[in-house]
Amino acid sequence: MSLLGIDVGTTGCKVLVLSTDGRVIATAHREYNVLRPQPDWAELDSAAVWGLIQEALREVIPHTAHDPIVALSVTSMGEAMTPVSADRQILGHCLLGFDTRGAETLARLAALDPIAFFNHSGNFPSGVYGGPKLIWLRDNRPDLFERAYKFLFWADLVGFLLGGEPVTDYALANRSLFLDVRAETWSAQTLEYVGMPTDKLPALAPAGTAIGSVSREAAQATGLPAGATIVVGTHDQCATALGAGVVRPGMGAYGLGTYVCLTPTYDHMPPAEQMIAAGLSVEHHAVRGLYVSFYYNLTGGALLKWFRDTFAALEHAQARARGEDVYDHLLAEMPAEPTDLLVLPQFAPTGPPRFEEHPFGVIAGLSLATTRGEFLKGLLEGVTYYFREGLDHLAAAGITLDEYRATGGGARSDAWLQITADILGKPLARPRITEAGALGAAILAGLGAGVFASVGEALDALVQVERVYTPDAARHRFYEEKFNRYRQLYPCSQSLRGVAPAL
Repeated sequence: MSLLGIDVGTTGCKVLVLSTDGRVIATAHREYNVLRPQPDWAELDSAAVWGLIQEALREVIPHTAHDPIVALSVTSMGEAMTPVSADRQILGHCLLGFDTRGAETLARLAALDPIAFFNHSGNFPSGVYGGPKLIWLRDNRPDLFERAYKFLFWADLVGFLLGGEPVTDYALANRSLFLDVRAETWSAQTLEYVGMPTDKLPALAPAGTAIGSVSREAAQATGLPAGATIVVGTHDQCATALGAGVVRPGMGAYGLGTYVCLTPTYDHMPPAEQMIAAGLSVEHHAVRGLYVSFYYNLTGGALLKWFRDTFAALEHAQARARGEDVYDHLLAEMPAEPTDLLVLPQFAPTGPPRFEEHPFGVIAGLSLATTRGEFLKGLLEGVTYYFREGLDHLAAAGITLDEYRATGGGARSDAWLQITADILGKPLARPRITEAGALGAAILAGLGAGVFASVGEALDALVQVERVYTPDAARHRFYEEKFNRYRQLYPCSQSLRGVAPAL
């Protein structure tokens, strides 16, 4: 028998079928486009995306003849919520996190006492969250708002369309700003304040809770077996942490994708003042009793792609013609030892603690002797210094880490992982399956269906560490000395821009 994990992202979805002993049976992927009907608006055509998810499911089902799917779960991006009818019809598009609608409600929430609001919600108001966008729909699309039975996050939406109950987990609910994070209920106080009816929102349950089974209609449309158990999923970063085996305090998932995201795990609610100072929110982990935060920078794999397209366009075309990965060749040019370059990796908007919206990267230390390989390694060192600095911010909030698990496409690079271990000064493990979001959903499916009796049993069966990268002591000492100089780059960059440095 097998388990199905579905990962619905902003621009694509992934489907993974895994045997209960950890063997990958089949995978599929579909991409879709973000719609921008007006400046600063960003939507997905939810019906079209659902059609592509069904396509991906139909692609993998023929491979499950000898290992029928017994349970499934879905993980997804946060924020985006789709209106549906009671008879399981999609009624409209979803508004994405970077859609700017809802500013009026956001301003009202921002006017509240920030400490009190954080203690209540685990968040500080930001335009990325989905709840204020629902209020915009209430005020600007009243017919749609009234017709909607529920507004569902993508993980809930897929489960609902397949035949499950309309239920979300605490992590995704947190992405609305409407959750009482301590009581694990919708916040009557916040909903009353903004005028959002509770009955328009899904029910709440812990990730890993069984909520129904695949209907006959959904089975006919997707090829899934009717009666397979549907299990509550979670926010994609939480599922990734689970799929990487990050399930105890002191561990962190280190996602190396288009952007880099560090997801620390802890078992307590840190003081609001310290978390706000560090720009960190609190969210439920997929594992009960644990919490996570997100420390991220939109400059990550995107910077590697920029380097490829700017400095190695010919090699990229040639490698593609040979069926090779040009990154293997480029990364092989990097020297073994640390570089003398200092890079401020603000080539795209940043996350905590400053949330810089206007990119202004810095590359210092170039000379005529600088090689292309040194240039590339300097970029990766700079990206990693951003997270080395983040460890200090996390520590100030009472969150410490002693072990990391690498995930995402960048986790396939031995060189990048060794740089990361050397700079952070802690072991960095690479799991066998680095695209861990869908795997985390499959683990939840197994837990919800009773295939596994515990998280530990599920991880023993499905998550294996392939390699551990340990920091080189001499290189770490060098990087720590260099890090002290790196910290001077941000205030210098602000001076160059003619603005006062942010705290």
